[in-house]
Amino acid sequence: MTDGVPDPQLDPLLLDPTRLAIVALLAATEWAEFAFVRDSVQLSDSALSKRLSQLSDTGYVEVRKGYVGKRPRTWVNLSGAGRGALSAHIAKLQQIATQVNKPADRADQSG
Repeated sequence: MTDGVPDPQLDPLLLDPTRLAIVALLAATEWAEFAFVRDSVQLSDSALSKRLSQLSDTGYVEVRKGYVGKRPRTWVNLSGAGRGALSAHIAKLQQIATQVNKPADRADQSG
């Protein structure tokens, strides 16, 4: 805890690089089509579907199904909880990187 504010923690769900890539991609979009996400993160339909289910089960993404003409489509959106989790995860990564790169830490180790 720093100045009464809890330290952000790494999110175990976002430690997986593929799930992190999906969440990061969705953070920059609103209701992305399944095919766009699949192609952007270079996954098969089944692999993306599995990861989206994991993210949906935790409330990080919302999934909407519908039709464009007569063709079924699936859209995904990063929820507020997902945005918060991503922000906290990134803040923790930045904190770790800052601690690793502190000059005082390197001086203590070299002595």
